Amino acid sequence: MDSVVKSLEQENIRKMQGLLFRCSAGCCEDNQASMQQVHQCIERCHVPLVQAQALVTNELEKFQDCLARCTTHCNDKAKDSIDAGSKEPQGKRQPDSCVSRYMDDHVHLILTMTRKMKESLSSLGK
Repeated sequence: MDSVVKSLEQENIRKMQGLLFRCSAGCCEDNQASMQQVHQCIERCHVPLVQAQALVTNELEKFQDCLARCTTHCNDKAKDSIDAGSKEPQGKRQPDSCVSRYMDDHVHLILTMTRKMKESLSSLGK
């Protein structure tokens, strides 16, 4: 996940930050604009970056929720197994292997989420 976030930051967010600062500088260079107009202009410059940050945060929160549900499910399965008389050491290892299997099965979610975020960020930056 760190590499996904780093890639998004380097390839998309950083470019948007550059555009934001250049746009804001342009607002400040308008000598005919009132102070209020300059502030409104700067606020408009910030909109795409704020939207991008909200998009990334939302997608990462959804993915974390998915992982939390997986972990809860796997822990419940292990507890049920122990309660049913399973051997203790096996019951302790079961959640880890369950989560690992789940992640192997759902690794495509990371790729799909990354592609979706990059597409959305690209459209925001235009």
